[in-house]
Amino acid sequence: LYRYHLTRQLAMCCGGEREVFVEPMCPSPTLIVCGGGHVAKALLPLARPLGFSPIVVEDLEELGNPQRFPDAERLIDSFAVRDWHGVPLDQSSYVVIVTRDHQQDQALVEQLLPLELAYLGLIGSQRKILVFRQRLLNKGYSEERLGRLHAPIGLDIGAQTPAEIAIAIAAELVAVRAARRGHSASYVAPPTS
Repeated sequence: LYRYHLTRQLAMCCGGEREVFVEPMCPSPTLIVCGGGHVAKALLPLARPLGFSPIVVEDLEELGNPQRFPDAERLIDSFAVRDWHGVPLDQSSYVVIVTRDHQQDQALVEQLLPLELAYLGLIGSQRKILVFRQRLLNKGYSEERLGRLHAPIGLDIGAQTPAEIAIAIAAELVAVRAARRGHSASYVAPPTS
């Protein structure tokens, strides 16, 4: 809300004051969910109400179709990032990796980790994350770069079911977005080791 005194600030002789309300219209950040399984199915309905524009990446038609994901803005049937034409992969993009295949997860992390994304998260057990971390270090990724990977994904709320895991992921996405906007000093990324 901006207030202007017409005479003092705008040099108008009529006098008086004027108030102007300005509301910025920022585009919704993109949420790219890689994988069409149970966790993705539970996460997608949460995305739009939380202010994200969701995209689903799944190469199996039975897991990546409009009937399964009616909330998706777009469906992409290739895990190769080079095939994601028109998808922003920048600091306004949040990527969640929840595929059915560990090798696919590894390939996606290797393709996406070099990019400057707002968020990159990977689902998995502590053991899986340690194995991936070591592989990435062996391939030359720096500790600093690995620190950008949120793994295991989601806030630690004791989630067990796909719905609970989806809520933990959604909560972490909101926390990261708020911290990026400077609205929250309480979110601290979990340690990577």
